[in-house]
Amino acid sequence: MNLSNIKLYNSFKSKKVIKVITGIENTNISQIIKIAKASELSHVSYLDVAANTSIVKILKSFSSLPLCISSINPIDIYNCVSVGADLVEIGNYDFFYKQGIYFNTFQLINLVKEIKSFIGIIDICVTIPYHFHLNEQIYLAQALESLGVNILQTEGIFTPNQLKRSFILEKNIWNSIDLSNFSLLSTYVISCYVNIPIITSSSLISLSTPIAKFYGASGIGIGSTIRQKKTIFDMVTYINEVYSSLIAADSIQYSKKYISNDMTIKFSFFKKVLY
Repeated sequence: MNLSNIKLYNSFKSKKVIKVITGIENTNISQIIKIAKASELSHVSYLDVAANTSIVKILKSFSSLPLCISSINPIDIYNCVSVGADLVEIGNYDFFYKQGIYFNTFQLINLVKEIKSFIGIIDICVTIPYHFHLNEQIYLAQALESLGVNILQTEGIFTPNQLKRSFILEKNIWNSIDLSNFSLLSTYVISCYVNIPIITSSSLISLSTPIAKFYGASGIGIGSTIRQKKTIFDMVTYINEVYSSLIAADSIQYSKKYISNDMTIKFSFFKKVLY
């Protein structure tokens, strides 16, 4: 594992990473500050925000948490790194999916090369698109590892009403797993082929968080559920529920044979879907 930020290194080493996503489109400063304060009071490893210099400056003025900015715009990324962003992420593609824009492997690899050329030793995370075939996800993950990418993230299948569904079904573990199946499958498969940390994101809740860890994730990314909470207290309570699930995962005796058999079934099913 190669991470230059010592706080991130320690979090990923313990495999109890919680990344809180304020939203790539979210520039609501009051809500972002509320989420950041809740994160400071709970077990959050780092914040993921829109690539906006004003947001970065405000958060860096009071928050001690490592700050990640998400974008595919090299200029925005450079500007945010210049004012203190600790981590860069190429991901959170939902904004583009809504417009029918889907990136390919060639575009992402070239984008990573361009961005790495000017961010220096700043750590970089790249989301593996869910719509890639599994073999293409593995190829991209290995290519990114060879380029020096520090962290990978997986994502679930995008649907236009995803946020509404997640809210309605957030207390149902089976529906949550259904929504995050693609992300969990990608996590398991990719973790077998690379040696860099993986964040599992998309539709995970406190009940299903341990599954991501069992499948090879070093942590999880959560966002939409937190943004639906009205108070800092409610946000802290929810984040701590997720953290407790990560802690509980360490004490559960889980058979690797069961995981392998379970994922073999999932792999066979999704292979038919994706190929």
